[in-house]
Amino acid sequence: MVKLFLKAKHWQLFLVLLGIPIIFQVFMLFEMFLAHKTQSIPDPKHMMVFFKFFPPIMILFTGLFFGWFWSIAIGLKEKIPREIKLKTNKFKFFFFFPLFYIMLLILHMAAKFYGLTPNTFNTGNWTIALILPVHLFSMFCIFYSMYFVAKTIKTVELQKKVRFGDFAGEFFLLWFYIIGIWIIQPKINRLVDYKNITQQPTSPPHTQSQFSH
Repeated sequence: MVKLFLKAKHWQLFLVLLGIPIIFQVFMLFEMFLAHKTQSIPDPKHMMVFFKFFPPIMILFTGLFFGWFWSIAIGLKEKIPREIKLKTNKFKFFFFFPLFYIMLLILHMAAKFYGLTPNTFNTGNWTIALILPVHLFSMFCIFYSMYFVAKTIKTVELQKKVRFGDFAGEFFLLWFYIIGIWIIQPKINRLVDYKNITQQPTSPPHTQSQFSH
């Protein structure tokens, strides 16, 4: 699965990540407009049918989006020079925390849509007090994941330790992934195809000696 993400073309990722949600939203808006035009009082139950498809689409989008980040951070790890150590375990914690949190929110939303949650269930103010810090921390985790992924890309590209100024462009491209995916993914494709000479020597000895002169 990691190699599938790394070798995917930018347009393929764009269609999978954004094509399905956009098509669904356009179709839902079209149905809302059609219902409003043909019915004097549109039936709310008719529109709620479309909202039941929202949780599965969100699960698909979340899985693909986080899977893309994971594939870059872990899949390109072998391309990093041995003397450079990135904090992968720290990344894994900040990666999985928001993933589980978002999935729980989606499942809770799905339970509401499908009528699996009792109407008598009252969340109360304590739930909001608990969710707010968890939500803010999840946002921080996502930004850290983008930071780590961008750093990994630039480290593999430059084959040296990098600072934020070196990979700030990659960070913002990942943040605004709707545009950034068209620039980031082709670079990842090139990095995957590139064989690091220091880790996987492919040139014969006499060729290496010519470069040393």
